[in-house]
Amino acid sequence: MLKSTLIHPEILAVLGRAGHHARILIADGNYPASTKKGPNATLISLNLAAGLVTVSQVLETLLTAVPVDHVHTMGIPADDPYAQAGDPPVWSEYREILRSAGTSLVLEPIDKWQFYEAVMSPDHVLTIQTGDQALWANVLLKIGCRA
Repeated sequence: MLKSTLIHPEILAVLGRAGHHARILIADGNYPASTKKGPNATLISLNLAAGLVTVSQVLETLLTAVPVDHVHTMGIPADDPYAQAGDPPVWSEYREILRSAGTSLVLEPIDKWQFYEAVMSPDHVLTIQTGDQALWANVLLKIGCRA
């Protein structure tokens, strides 16, 4: 019986094999997870229903399981109508999760097309597809070293 917050067997197996610099994508419900992934990535579908589960719930749980060096969000292109509105509301939630986890990590937006390229890297080991309906909710984590 596991005592950690994370108990999903397949996610634990992938994380157990992952090392420093490995990338984990927590994808929202709109992300093309079956086609935009690295050649070594395992796809886990947690998209039970619209809004279930959320990227925030997965992020909060993963932070208890692995050391993280970087947290990248998908940056909004300047020509996108949402770019004028500032940061997506869900990013504030992510910042609060990072603070609550006791990290000094900051969100690092990557241009949308560079984000796709980063995900398609051989270092991408895991995509967790959620049913999150928040806009611009994708998060790409880079695993750090265990201290």
